[in-house]
Amino acid sequence: MSQTISKYALYAIIAALIIMLLKQWSAFSEDYKASEDAAKLAQFANTQAELSSETTAPYDVTSNSMDNLNPAQAPMVSSITGSDTLPTINGAPDNAQPNLAPSGARTIVVYTDTLRVSIDKLGGDIVEVAMLNHLESLDENAEPLRLLEKNGLRTYTAESGLIPNKDSSPQLARPFFSSSSDTYTMEAGQPLNVVLVFKDTSGVELNKIFSFNPSEYSVDVNYAINNRSDAPWQARFYAQISRDESPDPGTEDAGFGMRSYLGAATTTADSPYEKITFKDIAKQPYRNDHTDGWVAMIQHYFVSAWIPERGTLQHYFTKKTSNGINIIGLYSDPIIVEAGQTKNIGALFYAGPKNQYRLAEIANHLDLTIDYGWLWMLSQPLYALLHMFATGDLHAFGKVFHVFGGFHNWGVSIIMLTVVVKAVFFRLSAASYRSMANMRRVQPKLLALRERYANDKQAQSKAMMELYQKEKINPLGGCLPILIQMPVFIALYWALMESVELRHAPFMLWIKDLSVMDPLYILPLLMGVTMWFQQRMNPAPPDPMQAKVMAWMPVVFTFFFLWFPAGLVIYWVSNNILSISQQWVITRQIEKAAEAS
Repeated sequence: MSQTISKYALYAIIAALIIMLLKQWSAFSEDYKASEDAAKLAQFANTQAELSSETTAPYDVTSNSMDNLNPAQAPMVSSITGSDTLPTINGAPDNAQPNLAPSGARTIVVYTDTLRVSIDKLGGDIVEVAMLNHLESLDENAEPLRLLEKNGLRTYTAESGLIPNKDSSPQLARPFFSSSSDTYTMEAGQPLNVVLVFKDTSGVELNKIFSFNPSEYSVDVNYAINNRSDAPWQARFYAQISRDESPDPGTEDAGFGMRSYLGAATTTADSPYEKITFKDIAKQPYRNDHTDGWVAMIQHYFVSAWIPERGTLQHYFTKKTSNGINIIGLYSDPIIVEAGQTKNIGALFYAGPKNQYRLAEIANHLDLTIDYGWLWMLSQPLYALLHMFATGDLHAFGKVFHVFGGFHNWGVSIIMLTVVVKAVFFRLSAASYRSMANMRRVQPKLLALRERYANDKQAQSKAMMELYQKEKINPLGGCLPILIQMPVFIALYWALMESVELRHAPFMLWIKDLSVMDPLYILPLLMGVTMWFQQRMNPAPPDPMQAKVMAWMPVVFTFFFLWFPAGLVIYWVSNNILSISQQWVITRQIEKAAEAS
């Protein structure tokens, strides 16, 4: 019976490995195809740039009526000529053409200590966000990584605006703002406000205010609506994120061993974290109404999100435009500005790294965009320990505890975290290693039984069970502790994979970036050697075929780990070395006890 169980367990491991390899090859093939498509798109964009002009089609918002609005219905398509990416209320025909990319002449550039933000004066949309502290690569002349951008190769923008009633001037829906300057630079340690102004002939004045704070990756986007007319004016505020299906720039150098979620996400009253894939958006528009929510676009290491004012009811939606853009957004209930009155409405926009603790402060459940999978309840405390070893600060129970000075090296922190995990499971691991050592001790007797009852499998199984009972050995004792530890190992895997701190973080010597594969392949080879050595300490499978398969496992895993990020391989190597040390001590103790008896 135990032999059958072990055989099936081995087959399951082999099958899982084959599936993993096929998935990685599929991801690799998709990336290769995406690179070819990007090259074709670049060629097309260059051709279009030569033929197109920078003129903008006139706008028509006469169908933007809110008179018969059903609040449960989200915007469907834009009625604004020139784009179908903007929300409307009553669902105009989806026959608009995409806007041309904004020219430099109508773009405002804002420099803070963390961001370079480009704002289109037409509508006040954020069309580029470059993170100054996160470079594209480790090259000496590397540019800041652009999270948002709009060009011939990629579209990823954040729009916000007002949807006025049907009687309003058309220009109020997508106004062309003016500003005192085309360039703004934050002074050291000082907040920065960028004010865009539009005055309509009807008497409605719009001030779109972008508020930046030092050391922050967020910006407050606020509309100050001044109604100087003699009649009430109403509108809805909307905010949305638009992205095409271009590959994730954060995984270009990670090898095909790393694939994180790329797509939209939101939170609801029923689900703290809900993924909405690009396929989901194309298949069926998403609709939901609730308070204290947010919408986000997620990629590896970075996230962009709109967070409305807390306590306000918002209508959340997704849509797919005619030119293949995926949109997730929100819009408010109507706000009425009486004649001679002023009202403010807006939202917070975040575009930056997936910092677990900062995201948790910004909005409820926004930290779940650090996608740890279904084992997030284990991954989060493991990350807290990893962060503590690196910085010296432990985040727990909503407080920050300064424990020590920190190692300030994420590679060393990974090793220390591995030591802690091994210490927690020391007794379970010891039980497993004792079982395997005892199995190794009785291996000659098991082989003798197989030869004696080679033609009688039933008698063979009975004799083996009697031997296990006599020697007080549990044949499954080496498997069960490992199975219990597997959820922790998987959670730790995802914690390391999702930690933006590992990106461009050096370890030592030739390891300059823990988030990408080892350029010299030394760590994967070392992992293979430790795996082979550990396998030699375990009892060989009685079945010759199983033994051959197991002998090839270190080779297969070494090949598989060649493309894994160095940080993950450091964990596996450290874990293997600690396991070998513990297993060697336990094996020697049992062998000495057997010799003494």
